[in-house]
Amino acid sequence: MKDEKDFDEKEKMDMGDKKGMAARKPAFKKKICKFCQGSAPADYKNPDMLKRYITERGKILPARITGTCAKHQRALSREIKRARVLAYLPFEKK
Repeated sequence: MKDEKDFDEKEKMDMGDKKGMAARKPAFKKKICKFCQGSAPADYKNPDMLKRYITERGKILPARITGTCAKHQRALSREIKRARVLAYLPFEKK
């Protein structure tokens, strides 16, 4: 009789009785680099495209937020800095 009770408790735990266990966070969708997918490369002469990768204060957004790969994040930051020097983009917004 005791063996059956132990079996039933183990079965309940396997079935999903998760009292006391921390709830899992939902899985997030992996961000994909838009430049790797074949869209136009980052170009300093296209400020409308570059504005999507800077904050409203003028800071460059990190790759973990934009989803760009390391190679294209470096190219993107270089092009944003070029656009700032040539006055296509502001250095800071007030």
